[in-house]
Amino acid sequence: MSKPTDKSSATEATEFAAFNPDKATDQLRAVADKGMEQTNEVLQKFKGAEETQKALESSAETAKSAGNELSLKMIAALRANAEADFSHLEALVRVKSLSEVFELQRIFLRKRVEMGVEQVKDIQALTARAAADVSKPVKDAFAKALKGLEAA
Repeated sequence: MSKPTDKSSATEATEFAAFNPDKATDQLRAVADKGMEQTNEVLQKFKGAEETQKALESSAETAKSAGNELSLKMIAALRANAEADFSHLEALVRVKSLSEVFELQRIFLRKRVEMGVEQVKDIQALTARAAADVSKPVKDAFAKALKGLEAA
């Protein structure tokens, strides 16, 4: 076995002498701080993703509810239209003259147009409210995320 040369012993001594425990502690603390910072960032992102998921679930539930309400409104409108049509047919069956037919038809068409306009207004209002309700949780989550980014 060969003995270490004086040169290699001197190098090891120099390297050991260069090691400063205070600097190592500071470096370890900096690494730990950086690790904690990254962990907090990941947790905030996870929290943001969880809030986004909740917002999407809320929007989906609201959309389902709004869809049901809209369907019921459409069914009611169709029922009202069918009843008006049958009433008109019954009235037409009982007419005695051509002038009565024209008068009934004129009244019927005017009422149907008014009824149609009202139904469209109701459905538009319901659809606009549903769109606002469905998008609100997502808008709120997005605004909160933007505030978080601005704060960072």
